[in-house]
Amino acid sequence: MTTARDLAELVRLPAALTVPGDVLAGAAAAGWPAGARTAALPAASVCLYWAGMALNDYADRDLDAAERPERPLPSGRITPRAALAVAGGLTAAGVGLAALAGRPARRTATALAATVWAYDLLAKPTPAGPVVMAAARGLDVLLGAAGNARAAVPAALAVTAHTVGVTALSRGEVHGTSPRVAAAAATTTAAVAAGTLVASAGRPWVARAAAAVLTGLYAGGVGGAQRRAVARPGAPEVRAATGAGIRGLVPLQAAWTAAAGALPAAAALVALGPLARAASRRIALT
Repeated sequence: MTTARDLAELVRLPAALTVPGDVLAGAAAAGWPAGARTAALPAASVCLYWAGMALNDYADRDLDAAERPERPLPSGRITPRAALAVAGGLTAAGVGLAALAGRPARRTATALAATVWAYDLLAKPTPAGPVVMAAARGLDVLLGAAGNARAAVPAALAVTAHTVGVTALSRGEVHGTSPRVAAAAATTTAAVAAGTLVASAGRPWVARAAAAVLTGLYAGGVGGAQRRAVARPGAPEVRAATGAGIRGLVPLQAAWTAAAGALPAAAALVALGPLARAASRRIALT
């Protein structure tokens, strides 16, 4: 019988804590165009993220039977049909919630949902996989912009670039990777950090200072783990660097939110970091 913990493992429940910041960073950059209706967008984003995780395990069920037999599908705790139903239900819920914030948000959520499904069912095992996954995270940032996408493009590009590096590196979680791939991920992290600092220039000094501190947390946590993977590119180091990359989205999102002057929202995102770290000790992020 499927339990709540089985479902939590299927959707990587704690990893959802890294998702609302995409929407908040986009909304802050765009000047909160959806107003109070913005509150529906983090929930929509989480639903679509969980849908992608369930669909990922559905698509990878044969591979996981050999490489990760402890996962819910290969272990028999959840059936493939149930996983597909969970993915479909969460996708519908995500698009429906986004519609509460208006037609532009609904259109972006629909594009995001299509990208998630294309990644898991088609693109993941191909060279285009990391780019398609990164496009999904970029669209997640634009979801918060709710029709004012141009203002949120810099934040979306930062999250997109970060995701390309993390996703490319994550392909070595089982068998390890090459120092070149790990070095490319570390270089991408450094470039994203530099771009974030440049983007915050010209803002009020409090916003600049907060963005600088948060960018430092991002670069130190993610870049440090990736540099260790450069030195020792084995599977344990790659898994650690991938986990750091997922958790590192939170300070990156917070840095862009702070740079836009939304300091209370940035502070709220910072509080999610320790929660994600603690929760990942009970349920894996990857």
